[in-house]
Amino acid sequence: MAGEPQADCLFCKIVAGEIPATVVRETATTVAFRDIAPKAPTHVLVIPRVHYPDAASLAAGDPGAAADVLREAGEVAAQEKIDGHGYRVVFNTGAGSGQTVFHAHAHVLGGRDLTHMG
Repeated sequence: MAGEPQADCLFCKIVAGEIPATVVRETATTVAFRDIAPKAPTHVLVIPRVHYPDAASLAAGDPGAAADVLREAGEVAAQEKIDGHGYRVVFNTGAGSGQTVFHAHAHVLGGRDLTHMG
């Protein structure tokens, strides 16, 4: 059920503290942690504590949590000191986009020139 933790979800297990992650920020509604396969010098995932399979379902089902994820993406960028040069916030939605964990999450990427990154 949307919004409820899923027993087979990797990110729900990170939220519950069952699987370790390199957490860089936490709020009451979000967790931000380093990606294990970074695509840029700074690559942090920001996830809602509630489970929705992708960004579209999160925005429709819990707009407040979606806003919290976006706000925290900006806070991560500032904390990581990539906000001055520029950074990307990316949501992959669906397997065809490269989404491999079906729990809504934002990728915060920066630390190098991303103008030619696909």
